Order: sequence, then structure tokens, then C-alpha cells
Amino acid sequence: MSTSYTAGEIWLVVLAAGLGTFALRLSFVLLFGRVDEVPDRVVGLLRFVPAAVLAALVAPAFLALSADPASAPVAVSRLGLGLDFETPKLVAGAVAALVAWRTENVLATIGVGMVALWVVQALG
Repeated sequence: MSTSYTAGEIWLVVLAAGLGTFALRLSFVLLFGRVDEVPDRVVGLLRFVPAAVLAALVAPAFLALSADPASAPVAVSRLGLGLDFETPKLVAGAVAALVAWRTENVLATIGVGMVALWVVQALG
């Protein structure tokens, strides 16, 4: 597979992304190094960061936007997009979410989710 980008351009993008990431992380270190006490409102908002990051990592495994609404199972015609998903993954994810909510056990959630995925794939 070939690309129209040169090796120098690709390395420039990698360098820019690395510097951007470093600057973002450094900004928080410098900010919290100068603040004696973190405001309660900020602490309250930071409590939701892990859940938001987990959702951002997990959601694309279940749902994706499709540029062709005609081929997607669910069409959002007003936006010209479609919602693309695989039913076995969606069902297994729902079962795993239910197990996580009821048991609060990570290993049980992973185990039951994988078994649910295998069963739904075998039946379908």
C-alpha cells in the first residue's frame, strides 16, 4: 500500500502529535503545581474522567457512524449518517453491562461478556 505523503511529512505529524501530548500533560503539572488547593468543583468534575475515558474506548467497539446511511442498519437521514453495529457485539455488550452493574466484578463482566458473544455468534 502506498501513500502520497513523504517520510518527512509523516515524521513531522508524529513529532507534532508527540509535542502536543507532552504540552497538554505538562500544562496540568504546571497548573496544579501552582495551585495550593484544587477547587471542589474541579475535583467533582475529575471524578467523571475515568468513566468518560472508558466509554470513549469501549463505545467504538459496539457502534460506529457510517457515511452511507443506506447500508447502515439505523439511518439518521437528517444528518446524512448511519449508525453501524454488529448485533452479536451489541447484545454481548448489553449483557456484560448488566453483569457489571449487578456484580461490580471485572472478571465476571469480562467472562460473561465473552461467553455471551460466543453464544450469540454461534446461534446467529
